[in-house]
Amino acid sequence: MPKRFRLTRRFSTAMTEDGFHRLKKFSSDAGLDEGEALSFLFENFDSVTDSENLPHRLRLLNAELEARKQ
Repeated sequence: MPKRFRLTRRFSTAMTEDGFHRLKKFSSDAGLDEGEALSFLFENFDSVTDSENLPHRLRLLNAELEARKQ
């Protein structure tokens, strides 16, 4: 049986409810816990994101960020 990778860093984070639910669904579907799922996503960031779509999505988020905080 393969060994699980060791999580060596912990950090406090805040997420939207929608983001948390997507993380929970992704981690469940992948058979990972949330920390392992986040590690996987960030370790493989370039291959799991659409490099053409990402800047556009970030501009949209930044444009509506203040409204989301309220």
